[in-house]
Amino acid sequence: MTCYIIPPMDAPEETYPKPIVSVDLTIFGLTEVGLEVLLMQRGAEPFANTWALPGGFIHVGEDSDLESAARRVLYGKTGVETPYLEQLRTIGNAARDPRGWSLSIAYFALISADNVRLRQGTNATDVAWRPVDEAAALAFDHMEILRSALTRLRNKVEYSTLPVHLLPVRFTLGELQSVYERILGRRLDKSAFRKRIAEADFVVPVAGEMRRASNRPAQIYRVRKGHKTIFFNRTI
Repeated sequence: MTCYIIPPMDAPEETYPKPIVSVDLTIFGLTEVGLEVLLMQRGAEPFANTWALPGGFIHVGEDSDLESAARRVLYGKTGVETPYLEQLRTIGNAARDPRGWSLSIAYFALISADNVRLRQGTNATDVAWRPVDEAAALAFDHMEILRSALTRLRNKVEYSTLPVHLLPVRFTLGELQSVYERILGRRLDKSAFRKRIAEADFVVPVAGEMRRASNRPAQIYRVRKGHKTIFFNRTI
């Protein structure tokens, strides 16, 4: 148990103990297995050899803000620069890290697994994708963070264009529908789904590009330039 000596009220600010501050990332990708989360195996204490979410300390001289810190950590672990990134929550207490009072700003990211170049980093012995339903016994309070991120994602999928960030740059509407279905765990009516996508107007056909299918060639689409997440007026 870590003990802190509390300075008197009139003591200089720099004499107060500083918490450990980091960013932790729940990085989701979609593979042939299904929805997966990127995990790293810690190579040092605390929790050596235990799997954890990728994370890192704030670099005061390098990170201009919290999102910059999160993007730096994300790029360092995956080589991806501009995925969907959203601040999830802030969590902190005296018990989550045996090294002392710890504060974490948690983010979640959606990336196309095809674009990832996994990197172990200096404090990891391994890094790998794991199915979200199989992740267990993560270091620190990372299971709590993962559950929060998964709940946020599944809730938003019901009424937004969020799943498109899990696809490669070019995709078919059938592949887009499949992403929604795999995250939600249920089938969607094809005609109703395509009507909703057309109303949102966030994807455009790639001229002259088709993909072979069982019945007839399928049109290839991409995300409209400047696209920001669109929220539907009703669930999908």
